[in-house]
Amino acid sequence: MADDREMRGRPIALDPNATSTSRTDPPFVAPPPGSPVYYGFQILHDVVVDGFTLGKITDFEAEPCAYGDAFVIAPDGSRAGLVWEIHERRYFEQILAATLDRWGVWGVSFQHPMRNREDARVNLQAILPELVKKWNEWRRAE
Repeated sequence: MADDREMRGRPIALDPNATSTSRTDPPFVAPPPGSPVYYGFQILHDVVVDGFTLGKITDFEAEPCAYGDAFVIAPDGSRAGLVWEIHERRYFEQILAATLDRWGVWGVSFQHPMRNREDARVNLQAILPELVKKWNEWRRAE
């Protein structure tokens, strides 16, 4: 039988300033019209590397996590999803193809733990070359 943490899932990092168009649904389920993908989740304005900002969906600061979800915001404001895990083998793999509003969802491995924002910055820096490559490919195809 799974332990309680597996049964209840991972903590979610909600943006306390996000608004919902629903009285019952959170902002990420019912975002205002024209909102970017991943609206309603927390943007880490202090985790920026070369103009790329990390946003978190899984709240790795609230509870230790070996895997989770996040997103990255490029310098032009466009976004991509990240499905991450702490793993010794380095990888950066496509999970979902790019669309008009998102330059893909990428499965990535981090070699450092994700306990705080400094860890997040180190991990973002490590995958930045691949992120920049994928962002540039998306912009050229736009």
